[in-house]
Amino acid sequence: MALTKDQLIADIAESTDTTKVQVRAVLEQLAQIVGDQLDNGGEITLPGVGKLKVTERPARTGRNPSTGAAIEIAAKKVIKLVVAKGLTDSVNK
Repeated sequence: MALTKDQLIADIAESTDTTKVQVRAVLEQLAQIVGDQLDNGGEITLPGVGKLKVTERPARTGRNPSTGAAIEIAAKKVIKLVVAKGLTDSVNK
């Protein structure tokens, strides 16, 4: 089961003895800062989670699975997450 935004806010508020309103404001500001940094070509390191960065995916030729016809897939930017070793180790123990 996935953790929803409201559940995350409630868990953080409870564990830090902070109001849900304050936690929601912090999370929204964090999302804004991360988005702005990535939009400007920067990288973000989230301690204990990993590093987010923007990479370029080049244009390529793909196939339509139902007809087999070749189609051109345009180049685009994608966000890549490199997971922190500590997080990977905690999941695999």
